[in-house]
Amino acid sequence: MSSITLRGIRKVYGKDVIIPDLNLVIEDGSFTVLVGPSGCGKSTTLRMIAGLEKPTAGEILIDDENVVDTDPGKRGIAMVFQNYALYPTMTVRDNIEFGLKNKRVPKAERDRLIAEVCEIVGLTPYLSRKPSALSGGQRQRVALARAMVKNPKVFLMDEPLSNLDAKLRAQMRVELIELHKRLGTTFIYVTHDQVEAMSMGDNIVLMDKGVIMQRSSPKEMYHDPQNAYTAQFIGTPPMNILTQMVPGAWVGFRPEKVTLAPAEDAALTIPGRVITREQLGAEYQYSVDTAYGKLMVKTEEEAQERCLLRVRRRHLYVFDTDGSRAPLTPELLDRLAALPREEVQP
Repeated sequence: MSSITLRGIRKVYGKDVIIPDLNLVIEDGSFTVLVGPSGCGKSTTLRMIAGLEKPTAGEILIDDENVVDTDPGKRGIAMVFQNYALYPTMTVRDNIEFGLKNKRVPKAERDRLIAEVCEIVGLTPYLSRKPSALSGGQRQRVALARAMVKNPKVFLMDEPLSNLDAKLRAQMRVELIELHKRLGTTFIYVTHDQVEAMSMGDNIVLMDKGVIMQRSSPKEMYHDPQNAYTAQFIGTPPMNILTQMVPGAWVGFRPEKVTLAPAEDAALTIPGRVITREQLGAEYQYSVDTAYGKLMVKTEEEAQERCLLRVRRRHLYVFDTDGSRAPLTPELLDRLAALPREEVQP
């Protein structure tokens, strides 16, 4: 296992600054997920850790050793790619064994390692097959097994599940979590899917334009976002943020924290009109038109076309107009209480 430290990392392509100044410590044995939209710098960061790209400036330390000038094959790292990168003419065994042969690992040791990892990832019955005869999930397991036999200090994974269907993605997420627990190795996982990030990582790093917007546990990132960007990236649907409700502040609340029933302790009441209604099993998801724009509501309650959205004080978030988190002050609560909240007639 290994810890990884990125210190003063800068990456520039021509005139484009992809990563301006990145500082990050990834703890030994953690499952760290780098998440963010396309172009945020997460895959570039992963490739620099792997040695596939070199930073314009800064240091990459693996166990306190600067590896910026170290060849990828000598960093003790294994990478699993989005497209699996398997050799189509080779069998499963040959794909897994290829790197071991290059390292001149003795045959008896190769056989032992292959048998061990294939038992872990469930590939033992498929060793003689070629990738074309495997499902997407099985091909992903081959890519994992090929990485595992190297006994790396760190596993790097670049959107490894994006080519799978929704059901198989969910299954593979569980398998990767179990694999991490079993191996106890440092995992660094890149994805644009916030659901994937929140369900898998014990440490989430949310990036935007090469800058870390927040780094925390999934629970903290959801319940205690440090800025409006994080609040709206994490959550399905994302947090409602009203930028025109009161001067000098933005007010936010999550769609699932809205109640449509009368609530004496509601700190915010907003009249609205239901535009769309989706039934999601036991829940409804509403798009509601209000004086402050379109808001999302996720609830088990059935709404009339005209409704009142009520939010309790403990479920309100406040942000400065630059998007940074701000306190919910008594003065702001008084201003919210003074807003029109007359009953809306159906």
